[in-house]
Amino acid sequence: MLKALLVDDEINILRNLQKVIPWEEIGFEIVGLAGNGVKALQLAEEHRPDLVLSDIRMPVMDGITFVEKLRELTGECECVMLTGYQDFEYARSVMRFGVKEYMLKPIDYEELEQVVRRAASAIRIRRQEARSEERKWGSVVGLAYEKILYDFLMDYTSVAAHPLLAAEELQLDELEYALLLVDLDRYSQLSLGWSEEERKLWNFAIRNVLQEALAGEKKKYAVLQMREGEWCLLIEHPKGDAAFDGGQALRWAELVREAVGHNVKLGVCIGICPRPVSADRLSVAYKSVQRSVSLAPGEGLLIAETEEAGERRESVDFLWQLVEAIVSGLKQCDRRQTEEALQSLNRHLRTIPDTALLRVQQILHFLVLHLLREMREMDVLPQTQEEAIWGKLGRCMGAKDLLAVMNELINQCLQVVVGKKSSVVLMISAKDYIDKKLSADLGIDELADYLGISGSYFSLLFKQHFGVTFVEYVTKLRMETAKSMLAVSDRSVTQIGESVGYLERRYFTKVFQKYTGMTPSEYRESKKPADS
Repeated sequence: MLKALLVDDEINILRNLQKVIPWEEIGFEIVGLAGNGVKALQLAEEHRPDLVLSDIRMPVMDGITFVEKLRELTGECECVMLTGYQDFEYARSVMRFGVKEYMLKPIDYEELEQVVRRAASAIRIRRQEARSEERKWGSVVGLAYEKILYDFLMDYTSVAAHPLLAAEELQLDELEYALLLVDLDRYSQLSLGWSEEERKLWNFAIRNVLQEALAGEKKKYAVLQMREGEWCLLIEHPKGDAAFDGGQALRWAELVREAVGHNVKLGVCIGICPRPVSADRLSVAYKSVQRSVSLAPGEGLLIAETEEAGERRESVDFLWQLVEAIVSGLKQCDRRQTEEALQSLNRHLRTIPDTALLRVQQILHFLVLHLLREMREMDVLPQTQEEAIWGKLGRCMGAKDLLAVMNELINQCLQVVVGKKSSVVLMISAKDYIDKKLSADLGIDELADYLGISGSYFSLLFKQHFGVTFVEYVTKLRMETAKSMLAVSDRSVTQIGESVGYLERRYFTKVFQKYTGMTPSEYRESKKPADS
C-alpha cells in the first residue's frame, strides 16, 4: 500500500478528504491527519508518505513552508496543494519544490479523485523504474566486484592500483575472505570426450549450483571460475571477525559438496584455506590451496596446510616453480624460456635420491595433470594428442616413464604454440579491436573469442604486454577519451558516457570522479576558457 498524509486546518475538510476519496481502492493507506505544517512535518518524518494533500493557509506553519521543509526531508513525495482562488498565484510559488498539482476550493472531489489516481500511477511507475535501475546497477557492481577479485586471485593487480575500487565504494582493507577451491574430480579425463559446447554447459551448470549453495548462510560471497572444472568461492566477512573459524569453513565446504552431488551428480574435491585471507593475499592463498588439492585428488574435503616444513616442502615448491615457468613460457610463445625451464626440471629430478622416488612419482603425475589442464585452457593441444597422452599416462610404471610423458607433452605444445600468432601480434589485434569497440560493452570473453584464445590466456598476455589489466587499460582509455569530449564537445554527460561504453550515467560519473577527482560536469566547467 502507498501512504498518504492529509493536511488542513479545517476539520470538516479533513474528514471529507478522508471519507470521500476511495483511498483503499486506489491503493493508499492514510497514515496521518494534521491541522498545520508543524504537525504534518512530524508525521511526514515518522511515516515517510508517498502522497501529501495540503492546504496553503494554515496556522503555526503554512503549506508552502511545510512543503519546503518536506523537500529537505524527502524528494520523492508527491504533493497536491489545496488553495482558494485568491491564493492561486501565491500557491504557484511552490512549483520550485516540485509541486505539479493544485486544487481550488471549494473542492471538486471527483476531480480530486482523478488527481489522486494520477499521482498513484506516477508513484508506482517511478518505483518500478527505480527498482529496475537498482537491479541494473546491482548487476554492474556485482560483475565489477567479481572482476576485481579475479584480478587479485591471478595476481594481475594490487588493491592500491585497481581503478574500480573507489568507484564501487569498496573498502577491501576492511574485509577478509574465506577461500574454498572447488575442483571437479577427474575433470580432465571426464571432459575428454565432451564437445566444446558440452564443456561450457557443464561448467555453467556447476557454477549456477555453486552460486546458490550457500544462499541460506546469509553471507555475501563470489563464485569465480579460475579454469575449466575449477572454481574459487570467496566468502566475505569483516576483518577480525571472531565468528569465523576453520570449522565454519569446513561446514560451508560440506554444503557445497552436497549441493554439487545432489544437483549435477558429480564429485568434487574442495580445498579449504585454514585461515581468513585479506584481498592482497588472495593470490598466494589460491596457489597454495591449488597445490594441496592437486597433490591429493579425490580427497573430498581438504584443509590446505600452507606451512609444510622442511626440505620436502622446498622440493615441491621448486618443482612447481619450474612447471609454472614452463607454462608461462608456452603462454608467451617463448620457446627459449620453456626449454630452459624443462632442462632445469630434468636436471633437478636426476639429483633426487632413490629413497624419495615414490614421492617424486606422485608429484610428477600431478605435474603432468596440471600441464594438461593448463594446455586445455590455452587450447593448444588437439584432442587426439591429448587422448594419446592419457593413454601413455595410464601405462606409466614409474618416475622415468612419467618424465618421458611430460617431455613429450611439452614438446608437442611447443610445436603448436610456435605455429600460432605471436603474443605481440595478438595484442596489436586486441588494441585495434578495443579502439573500434570502445563504446560497446567490452568484455574479456568477447576479445578472447575474437582472437581465438581462452579468456584466462588473454588476461595473462594482456597484463604481460601492456603492464596493466584489461579493465585498467580500458578504463584509462575511456576516461581520457571522455575528458577530451567534455573539453571540446557540447554533448551531454549521459551521451558522452554512452559513447565511451557506460550506459549508466551514475556509474560513468563514479568512475570518472575516481579517475580525475572531479565529476564530469565539474571537469567540463574547469576547462571553459576564463572570461577575458
